[in-house]
Amino acid sequence: MNEQDLDQQRLKDDRQDELTWAVEGSRDNLDLTTLEPEALDRAMMRRCLALARQAWGQTAPNPLVGAVVLQNRKIVGEGFHPKAGMPHAEVYALKDAGERAKGASIYVSLEPCNHYGRTPPCSQGLVDAQVGRAIVGMVDPNPKVAGGGIKRLENAGIPVTVGVEEAACQLLNEPFVHRIRHGRPFGVLKYAMTLDGKIGTTSGNSAWITDTPARSHVHHLRAGCDAIIVGSNTVRRDNPHLTSHSDTAHNPLRVVMSRQLDLPKTTESGDPLHLWETTLAGTTVLTQTGANPELQAWLQDQGVTVIELNAVTPEAAMGYLGESGALSVLWECGGTLAAQAIAQGAVQKILAFIAPKIVGGTTAPIPVGDLGITTMTEALTLDRMGIQQIGTDWMITGYLPSI
Repeated sequence: MNEQDLDQQRLKDDRQDELTWAVEGSRDNLDLTTLEPEALDRAMMRRCLALARQAWGQTAPNPLVGAVVLQNRKIVGEGFHPKAGMPHAEVYALKDAGERAKGASIYVSLEPCNHYGRTPPCSQGLVDAQVGRAIVGMVDPNPKVAGGGIKRLENAGIPVTVGVEEAACQLLNEPFVHRIRHGRPFGVLKYAMTLDGKIGTTSGNSAWITDTPARSHVHHLRAGCDAIIVGSNTVRRDNPHLTSHSDTAHNPLRVVMSRQLDLPKTTESGDPLHLWETTLAGTTVLTQTGANPELQAWLQDQGVTVIELNAVTPEAAMGYLGESGALSVLWECGGTLAAQAIAQGAVQKILAFIAPKIVGGTTAPIPVGDLGITTMTEALTLDRMGIQQIGTDWMITGYLPSI
């Protein structure tokens, strides 16, 4: 990122900060009369996104959506989509507004649906409520909608503005968009490493590479995912919890890939393995057909789901999770499985947490194993890069090219 790009980003951040009071403040105490029309639209759309995040990790296979109803620059209705099968955000916002929705402006982070599914079309609900204007963050990529909701509103004489805070709306729902376009979950590879590129010491110890703020950020990321995948070695070496570490946040499905099902029942010291304790979060083991029937029975007695596959590969794992309705899958595995996931197109995004530490060691584990790349011209070049400091650590994000 050059200096000009940095200046533009700083200006954008400053503008966003100026609207924070309108996004986060109590609606009953907001004086929105001082905002210019464009700033008002951006603030209310960001408020929609904040509402949508209240269902973080709980809406799959549906997207995260928030809605705000504004009448004479006063918020008279708000809502978000809580989970699949429940009413959409617009329904809650219109119900909250009641008769005050007539002639009002409604802000929605995703285009109102235009088809009958588990719920009636929201676009018709806006028409029936006689709203005066609709502001839409992004067009719904679902072919069942894809502009149809906007067209229905316009045909009813309701002016529609599209694309307010579109980049933020797209980012919030990138797993949903990916699933609609490609028919499979959005894969994210997350790892923490030292400044010299190690995910552990030569003895395999990795507790802890990053500091508390970074680990808390990961717990939040987990809460927004539908599943987390690890391999057998991670189970043996780390005995991970793979939860959000919160009493109130969503816990994703924990998935273990083990072709031979040669998994331990306990740690080497005899302590229980956290993944076999399924009261707080579910665990599914993906294994080869017919592998280790005795352990299969034991795992099932613990409440673990065992799924037999013809091929236990990242591609097959994503196919299974996609059929189960997952939108977002977090890969928290070792380097060998990470390389396989990248090579098979099961990873679209990288989250690398880098700690200001050096451990050295020629045999210390690294985040990504062999990809068969022998020259730098073959290297996978990420795009849409981002960097953020979290405590003493740094998080670098980027998107893989299609391979």
